[in-house]
Amino acid sequence: MPTWPKPRRQTPAREQGARGQGYAGAHRDDGRAAWQVPSHPVAPPVDVTAAEEFLTLFHEENPEAGPVKPRLREVRAEITATGTYTHTPKELVFGARVAWRNSDRCIGRLYWKSLRVRDRRRVNTAEGVAVECVDHLREAVSDGRIRPMITIFAQDRPGAPGPRIWNEQLIRYAGYAMDDGSVVGDPRNAGFTTMARKLGWPGGRGTPFDVLPLAVSMGDGPPLLSTIPGDAVLEVPLSHPAYPWFERLGLRWHAVPVISNMCLEIGGVCYRAAPFNGWYMGTEIGARNLADPDRYNLVPLVAARLGLDTRNERSLWRDHALVELNVAVLYSFDRAGVTITDHHAESRRFLTHVAREESAGRTCPADWSWIVPPISGAATPVFHRYYDQERLSPNFVTHPDSKERSAGRWSPGR
Repeated sequence: MPTWPKPRRQTPAREQGARGQGYAGAHRDDGRAAWQVPSHPVAPPVDVTAAEEFLTLFHEENPEAGPVKPRLREVRAEITATGTYTHTPKELVFGARVAWRNSDRCIGRLYWKSLRVRDRRRVNTAEGVAVECVDHLREAVSDGRIRPMITIFAQDRPGAPGPRIWNEQLIRYAGYAMDDGSVVGDPRNAGFTTMARKLGWPGGRGTPFDVLPLAVSMGDGPPLLSTIPGDAVLEVPLSHPAYPWFERLGLRWHAVPVISNMCLEIGGVCYRAAPFNGWYMGTEIGARNLADPDRYNLVPLVAARLGLDTRNERSLWRDHALVELNVAVLYSFDRAGVTITDHHAESRRFLTHVAREESAGRTCPADWSWIVPPISGAATPVFHRYYDQERLSPNFVTHPDSKERSAGRWSPGR
């Protein structure tokens, strides 16, 4: 049976060094360069049709912006001259919010208009991107109240690619691969952890909840690794309202889920670095991150502590243990005063969002397999209907090389 360490406080920023300092080493143990930086490929010109469709949508939903034709002429000329165009601040805010509105895998889109947009397109160094990512983590939380937020960095331009954030999320826990094939920490991040170690990260304390460093590159260049200061990492220790032993397991989870390896696509323009967050739905932690067999796989441990009969699946021991794990997550976040939602409330809110979109004459695409919660699906109203599958733009998309980076398998020049 696994023995979990006691919860620990994140090291304060002053103990970890100045903001933005990190591990710039990108070398093998033998001193040879680990990355061969290629010349940047020339990005294709922006699709004029995509630009026109977005700008038309922007002006339709924002009549105060005036007639669209002058803006279309301006953008066509800019694309002809440079291969791309630059969004105005208002276009950027609208595009980011509509990208959330169109995200078919997100159940929390009722709040799309409240998304706070941080325009950081002028940041032009990997260190600057890392600093702004840390600031994002700090600003996303106010006394435990989590606010939806996105930070948008420079777009890809022909001959001048924008930054890349290699992490799948700004905060992820390390997965240390052991010689016997086991993993201490999160197995999902074992490849990224191994890559970070090869690039110079010394590792954390070797616990199941060591926060990984940020890895940021400019285009396909080598990444700069940067430690996330402890004051930017809000974590919730997990306990249970009825079982005192649960707290002694030493479990915890971070409070702000900032997705960082997806591309924000607005009107043909690609922002490859645009980390964004809402807040957690409890099942994301309790039914997936901590429960999946290829993640922390805690269901057997919780079942054993509950004294359940695990010899026969018909005892539904997995279901019982899974529910108690999710009870602990919701209870702990509420106890800590940190924003979280449950799958029953969020399912009802999502159908409110669908109704509002339909009344506005808009399509509301949804991927049923993501919208229906991973526990008690049939007990929620989102289970009992079908959804549109149309792919809309603006949107968030995942590029194959981004998946490879977050898995620790990408190297420039592949």
